[in-house]
Amino acid sequence: MNLSYSYIFLLHLVLIIFFMLKAPTQIQAQKNKRNSVPAIFVFGDSTADTGNNNKILTAMRSNFKPYGRDFPNQESTGRFCNGRLVCDFVVKHLGIKEAVPPYSDKRLGVEELRTGVSFASAGAGFDPLTSQLTNVIPLSKQVEYFKEYQQKMGATIGKAQTQNLINQALFFVSIGSNDFTENYKLVPIRSLNYTVSAYIDFLLQHAQQFLQELLDEGARKIAVTGLGPLGCLPSIITVHSENAFSKRECVDSISSMAREFNVKIQKQLKATQNKFANLGSRIGYVEVYKPTMDILLRPKSHGFENINTGCCGTGFLEFALSCNPLSYVCPNVSKNYFWDSVHPTERAYYLITQAILPTIDSFTK
Repeated sequence: MNLSYSYIFLLHLVLIIFFMLKAPTQIQAQKNKRNSVPAIFVFGDSTADTGNNNKILTAMRSNFKPYGRDFPNQESTGRFCNGRLVCDFVVKHLGIKEAVPPYSDKRLGVEELRTGVSFASAGAGFDPLTSQLTNVIPLSKQVEYFKEYQQKMGATIGKAQTQNLINQALFFVSIGSNDFTENYKLVPIRSLNYTVSAYIDFLLQHAQQFLQELLDEGARKIAVTGLGPLGCLPSIITVHSENAFSKRECVDSISSMAREFNVKIQKQLKATQNKFANLGSRIGYVEVYKPTMDILLRPKSHGFENINTGCCGTGFLEFALSCNPLSYVCPNVSKNYFWDSVHPTERAYYLITQAILPTIDSFTK
């Protein structure tokens, strides 16, 4: 896997150098349009994984049908969706155009962007144990891959130019749900040793360590998304409801953990921003809980007919390998909020993106 990543990073550098040399006027136009954001680097879990799990031995994969059925050329890229993710829409909004990966076998790993890359891995979490449970790329390893990328670029275009690019880039972080849904509430390890509040504090310690590593590498614009209403995930409703098959309603006891986490991480991000303000940093929180609940509480006004089951299979539990080419797929995907029992549809992601774009733009000034 290391050779694959090294190969991909090298090819990615060639693409960036070509773009920077051949299209300076386009870069400048994009800078003027979006306040000088030349690149985006994405870290996280399945909400931001564009294909990094495709080549590792894990059940957390989606590089097969029906995933990607509404992606260009109906390609199953490894995104846990029928189409694009929030990070895809953010990239487009920032004027950072997607580029065809400069390698023939896209299953190698990282999904390339014109001047950015996603290091996210489906199944990952702030808690190192979360990633171990499903053998995916932990957050610490994602940072290592970013450092490797940075070193290779520095050796090619120079350290000063590389550092400037990183200083101006947007670092987009979307992670944390798996720590609760796939770890704390599912495996009796952390829950035996931590109360919910104590576990959240434990997660925030790892989050702070992660932020510090990014800052040490030159990151100055870091946008961290909060958690959505976890109790509204179809799989959570199925597992944690008394009458899940007849009365499918959000499980508030699960969503309350997300709310507490969001409150605490907002405070932590604000404190970190204040601490490093002298560096010209912009470190902050991206609200996704409220816009998600707005849709789920008023689905018809947003064009949705189904909000409590996934579109794939029965919609109760299927995701990853259990949502496969043999699975039934609902006839009108755009009317469903959830694609599988865990992940939203492309249309749902698009609406969430529209809600957070004002916040994203604030990071680019």
